Amino acid sequence: MNDLVQDIMTKDVVAVDENMTALDAARLMTEKGISSLIIEKNHAPVGIISERDFVKKICLKDMQPSTINVGSIMSKIQTYASPDTPVDVAVQRMVNHKIRRLPVISDGKVIGIITVTDLAKHLRTILLIEGILSDEN
Repeated sequence: MNDLVQDIMTKDVVAVDENMTALDAARLMTEKGISSLIIEKNHAPVGIISERDFVKKICLKDMQPSTINVGSIMSKIQTYASPDTPVDVAVQRMVNHKIRRLPVISDGKVIGIITVTDLAKHLRTILLIEGILSDEN
């Protein structure tokens, strides 16, 4: 299979300004039922914040989320994919950089994200097509 990132990416990505408080970001993530946000500076993607960042960078340090901006605790975007990047190339980038989420960027804007969950769904589809897995699993 020569699937492309655009075929399996999650398209509903939420981006926020780097100056948003961690508390407001946590509320937004809870409201939207998502586990990460893209962080922007001057409307350009610069980082990502996940539930894991909240635990490691706020909770464990006993910090007050209402006093911290997401820009100060985000993980900088190390690598990304374009919509026409082959899935196997995207997977290799994620492995190389030890990341669970890979932003999909086109014309300087985040248009999607590839997550470990997206990859698991894709793998399941491949296994079903190849008859290795049955629909009952």
